[in-house]
Amino acid sequence: MSYCAISISLSAMFQSFDTINDKSRGPVRLAALREELASRGLDGFLVPRADAHQGEYVPPHDCRLEWLTGFTGSAGVAGVLTDKAAIFVDGRYTIQVGEQVDEEAFSYRHLVDEPLTAWITENAKEGQKIGYDPMIHSVRQVRLLQKACQKVGAELICVESNPVDAVWTGRPEAPLGAVKMHSMQFAGESAADKIKRIGELIASKEADTALLTQPDSIAWLLNIRGSDVSHTPLPLSFALVPSEGKPSLFIDGRKLSNKVRDELSTLAEIAEPRQLLSTLKAYGAEGKRVLIDVGLAGQALFDAVAQNGGHVVEGQEPTLLPKAIKNHAEIEGAKAAHLRDGVAYARFLAWFEKNAPLGGLDEISAARKLEEFRSETGALKDISFDTISAAGPHGAICHYRVSNDSNLPIELNSIYLIDSGAQYEDGTTDITRTLAVGAVTAEQCKHFTLVLKGHIGIATARFPVGTTGSQLDALARIDLWKQGLDFDHGTGHGVGSYLSVHEGPQRIAKSPNSVALRPGMILSNEPGYYRAGDYGIRIENLELVTPAAAIAGGDKEMLGFEALTLAPIDLRLVDTKLLSAFELNWLNSYHARVRDAIGPHLDEETRAWLEEATRPVS
Repeated sequence: MSYCAISISLSAMFQSFDTINDKSRGPVRLAALREELASRGLDGFLVPRADAHQGEYVPPHDCRLEWLTGFTGSAGVAGVLTDKAAIFVDGRYTIQVGEQVDEEAFSYRHLVDEPLTAWITENAKEGQKIGYDPMIHSVRQVRLLQKACQKVGAELICVESNPVDAVWTGRPEAPLGAVKMHSMQFAGESAADKIKRIGELIASKEADTALLTQPDSIAWLLNIRGSDVSHTPLPLSFALVPSEGKPSLFIDGRKLSNKVRDELSTLAEIAEPRQLLSTLKAYGAEGKRVLIDVGLAGQALFDAVAQNGGHVVEGQEPTLLPKAIKNHAEIEGAKAAHLRDGVAYARFLAWFEKNAPLGGLDEISAARKLEEFRSETGALKDISFDTISAAGPHGAICHYRVSNDSNLPIELNSIYLIDSGAQYEDGTTDITRTLAVGAVTAEQCKHFTLVLKGHIGIATARFPVGTTGSQLDALARIDLWKQGLDFDHGTGHGVGSYLSVHEGPQRIAKSPNSVALRPGMILSNEPGYYRAGDYGIRIENLELVTPAAAIAGGDKEMLGFEALTLAPIDLRLVDTKLLSAFELNWLNSYHARVRDAIGPHLDEETRAWLEEATRPVS
C-alpha cells in the first residue's frame, strides 16, 4: 500500500470554523415565535432537534432548534409556553448549552433527569393548547407528550404547518445532494439480495410492507450514497418495502442523474417525497398491515395508515440489525480504511509532538493539519463529523465545536483532546486521543490512566453470546467509580460502513439495551473523564465484535473485540504503577500491533517517532 502526497488548500476543508450561533438572537426569535403562536390560538409549541427522518444528521434547512435557541448540539428539544421556555440537553452538552443559549430566555434542563414531559406537567395549565409538528415528533414521543398534557388538562395540538418556519427568515433551501451507486466491492451484497432478505423479515412480522424513515437504512438497502447532510453520505428519502416485490423509494428526483435513475428503477419504484402520505393513506384504505418503528417514524406517517383503515404493526425498522452486522467485504473495507487512517494519524501525531511545544498552534490549525494528512491519502471522501479539537478547558466539553471565536491556543504544559474521523468508500473511522503538551500533572496522569483501564476493560472483555452492550458498560467505569469519578455519556456507539458514524441498534451504555452484540458489529470504545473548566480526557478506538477462542473449562460460546483503530496511546500520560500486569501486557501488545501495521508505510523520520511512541513500558 502506498500513500502519495497531495496538496490541500484551506478552501478544500470539509469543516467550517465559522461562528454559527449568537446568544443575543434567542430572545428576539422566541418573541417572534410567541407572536406567531398567539395568531394561531396556541399557548405553546415544542421544537425538537429533528427532521422528518428522526435521524441524528439534520440539514440546515431543518435545524429549527438551532435557529431558535443557538444550540448546535446533536440532541435536544425546546419547550415554549406563553410565559416561559426551556431547553433540554443531555450530559454531553451541559457546558455547551450555557455558552450558546441565553438563560434569560430558555432555562436549562437535563434531557433525561428533567425531561420535557416533567416540565410540561410542572408548567402547563389546564385548557392550554400546546402545538407540535407531527412529521418531526416520533409516535413514541407523542404518546409521552399526550400523557403529560392530559395530567394537567392541557391539549396537545397537531399543527398543519410548523410555526417556526413561518418566522424563520433566510431559511436555507432543502438539500439536493446527488445520489451515487455504492460499489459491490464495498457493499459486499447486492441490493436485490438485500431487498429479498428484508422482505422475508417483514413477512415474518406478519406485515405486508415496512416503512423506512432512516436515510442510512435506505442507503444500505439500495446500495446508494448521497450528500444531503454534513459529513455523512446520506440521500434524504423514505421507502416502503413490501414483503414481496419492488420497494418504493420516495426521493426528490432532482438528486438522480439519468444513469442513477435507470439503475435504481430496476430495483425500486421511484416517487417524490410529497407522495408518501397519500401512498400510506391508500395502504390504509386497502387494509394493509404496515410495519412501523414508532421510535423513528413521525406521528403523521403513523396516522396516515391507522386513521384510514390500515393496521400498524409496531416493530423495529427491519434493516437496522442486518445493517449493523457487517459482511466480509465491509469488514475487510473497515480494516483497510483504518490502516490508511492510522498512517495519516501517525503522521499527525508526530507532527503535533514536534510542533505543539514550540507554541503557535491552536485548535483550528491542529484540526486543519489532521484533515490535510487524511486528504493526502488520496481516498478521503469527507470527515465523519466536525473534529472536536479541544485545548485545555475545552476538552471538558464532550462535543465541543471549535469556531473562529472560540479558538484557543494549545499551550505548553497542558493536555489536548482531539476526537475525529474520516469517511472513505471502504469504511468510516472515529478516533479520540488525549495528548500531553510539555509537562503534565500527576493528577492528570492518574485520571488518564483510570480512563485507559476502562478502555482496556472493554477491549479485553470476553462475554457469552447474547450479551448486550449495557451489560458490559460497567467495565469501562469501575476504576473511575472506585475513585468517585464517572463520565456522563455512553461508552460506545455503533458505526456504519461509509455511512453514519453513529449507528444503532447496538451500543454500550448505562441505559438498558436489549440488542445482543453479534460478530460483525462495529462499536466505539470511548470512556472518558472531564473536569469542567480545566481539562478533558477520552481514549477511543473502534472495535469489531468477533468470535473468541474457547476458554478452558468453559461451556459457553464466547465473543470478544478486535481493535480496528491503529494509533499510539500517549505514554507520557500513563502512570504504569496503576496498571496491572495484564493491562500493561495489553498496552504493549496493542502498541506492537500498531507499530508493525503502520510502520512500513511511514517515512524514516515518522517511523523513528513511532518506534519511540510505541515502546514497551513496564
